[in-house]
Amino acid sequence: MDPLASVRREDDPVTDVFLTGTVFLDIVFTGLDHAPVRGTETWARGMGSSPGGAANMATALRRLGLRTSLAAAFGDDVYGDYCWESLADCEGIDLGPSHRAPGWHSPVTVSMAYEGERTMVSHGHEAPTPCVSVAERPRSLACVASLDPGRRLDDWVRRAHGEGSRIFADVGWDGSGVWDPDTLADLTHCHAFLPNATEAQHYTRTDSPEAAVRALAELVPVAVVTKGAAGAVAVDGLTGESADVPALGVDALDPTGAGDVFMAGFITGTLAGWPLADRLSFANLTAALSVQHFGGSLSAPGWAEVAAWWQYAIKCGGQSDEVMRRYRFLADLLPAGTADWPLRRATPTIGFRAT
Repeated sequence: MDPLASVRREDDPVTDVFLTGTVFLDIVFTGLDHAPVRGTETWARGMGSSPGGAANMATALRRLGLRTSLAAAFGDDVYGDYCWESLADCEGIDLGPSHRAPGWHSPVTVSMAYEGERTMVSHGHEAPTPCVSVAERPRSLACVASLDPGRRLDDWVRRAHGEGSRIFADVGWDGSGVWDPDTLADLTHCHAFLPNATEAQHYTRTDSPEAAVRALAELVPVAVVTKGAAGAVAVDGLTGESADVPALGVDALDPTGAGDVFMAGFITGTLAGWPLADRLSFANLTAALSVQHFGGSLSAPGWAEVAAWWQYAIKCGGQSDEVMRRYRFLADLLPAGTADWPLRRATPTIGFRAT
């Protein structure tokens, strides 16, 4: 399904969304009753492996039908082979701006999910430059970028903004605890900013997500603050809309990558021209569907899974009248068939050899 079919123009770029970042091999353990205890061995009831890091959002965008291009360095080891093949061959992500780095081993993250949260341990070395240049970066309707404490946006983001690409940004965690407001200076180049509530409140010196989003709306056209299990609140200064949409209650297996899936859902709705409340509702839904599976990238839902959720809600119930009213916009969007479902999911190992 192409969610932008009704709004595409002949002179639009071929690529919908461009992003860059580090791709990890993620190994996720679930079914832990508690955090690992020092000096003991803990067994997990579930395990899954999948591409992670920048692959989370790239996969989420592509599974929602957006033409996605990723620039990243991939190791020339078996993990790198697996991640490259998963993204390019299985998911259909354009890796033209990416490259294989000889002698560089793939970064790895081990994530342990318990009590609704996760703890991660990562290992890797600084990635070779991911080949982002004017010649290699495709023109795109949108780009995803990150505001990092103490750094300015890369030159390619500024060039993309100058070309008319809409920049969707999040922000890195400030381990120093300073939360310097100057980190947000580059919001002048951005279309939308999507921090979580903790980040937003620290940077704006406010005491609630609602106050934070109002402050951010003075700096960027579209401000969104995610509130975890409480949903998300947003202000769109371009349309004059504001919305505060609660999250969907689900039994979460693994929250890895939920923020990336939320952002992918919001980008999809924005590029398609949906009302703000629908964009937030859809982003909440895609994130809720993702946390019911292992891992970040391969947990992302596609349109047929969204359709399956909606059809189940209609036929079998389980959702409140308020939720049904909130999501009735899906009825005019969803595909009639489910040819692309079920999607690939994380497995305990990265692949079996044919015998």
